[in-house]
Amino acid sequence: MECSGMLIERSSLPAVLILTPDRFEDKRGYFSETWNRKTLVDAGVDLDFVQDNQSFSAQVGTVRGLHFQAPPHAQDKLVRCSQGAIFDVALDIRCGSPTYGHWVGVELNAANGRQLLIPKGFLHGFVTREPASVVQYRCTDYYSPTQEGAVVFDDPDLGVDWLLSGEPILSPRDSSAPCFADVESPFSWTGPLPWED
Repeated sequence: MECSGMLIERSSLPAVLILTPDRFEDKRGYFSETWNRKTLVDAGVDLDFVQDNQSFSAQVGTVRGLHFQAPPHAQDKLVRCSQGAIFDVALDIRCGSPTYGHWVGVELNAANGRQLLIPKGFLHGFVTREPASVVQYRCTDYYSPTQEGAVVFDDPDLGVDWLLSGEPILSPRDSSAPCFADVESPFSWTGPLPWED
């Protein structure tokens, strides 16, 4: 759907949206409005972001994820890559969902300006495709260490193709995360989200 100032597309998982803001370019570079509440509300996406995060990854092949934050502090996320490039992954873990266990991966980079809107109830992670990649994401709830959870990124039961060409670079936390079968999902599907209708 084409909204004023932004292209909003459904990914292969209808709950996960790809947002591509318009860019206004001239000889100096470009200007882009990366978030406009009214534009998104008009498209059925009414989210109240309360926290912005940023990560920097120096090397190609850095994997961050797969992570979630459980209720009552579950988070919707809007993810973008403002420098470098990442392959961003969302995986549905809402029990009862028609797309439970399915995943989608989208290339986000500084050149294409795309953003991924990942609702509550999804695992999230990414792998860097270029050195010195900067990822920024907005969240609808505050970080809560007691509610955070993780699943090992390369769990064969999930079948995510990370497009890796070498050994991944992982944090100790991510390298020792449990398999999905050993994690009880705290999320249940309650029907389509407003922007899926």
